[in-house]
Amino acid sequence: MKITSAFPSRYLKAADIPTGRSIAVGIRKVVMEGVESDHGPAEDKPVVYFEDKQKGLVLNRTNASVISESYGDETDVWIGKPLEIYATQTEFRGQMVPCLRLRIPAAAPAVLPAATPQDVADADAIPF
Repeated sequence: MKITSAFPSRYLKAADIPTGRSIAVGIRKVVMEGVESDHGPAEDKPVVYFEDKQKGLVLNRTNASVISESYGDETDVWIGKPLEIYATQTEFRGQMVPCLRLRIPAAAPAVLPAATPQDVADADAIPF
């Protein structure tokens, strides 16, 4: 058993994405939610949800900027747009910690193309 499965989260985290992999997703919706933190009371933050996935990704300033620089400032326009999610590391309070980052796929189409059976199998192998 993976110990992280003993503490499920409703939000996507770096441990959900295997190292060296990126996951192609389409944006289903963006909503403001009260997100609890280990550092204080819950704060309203934007959360992006993906097509065919249950967990949302709480947007930090860096990831929100990646999306808005390509797709604009209005989150309603982001619906259906493609993204890639990958795990990496960042410095936080003087230590390197795992994090999730977003990138816009090269030559991102306005609408996601139909997935191939292999695409579906690859994405389903990484549940979130």
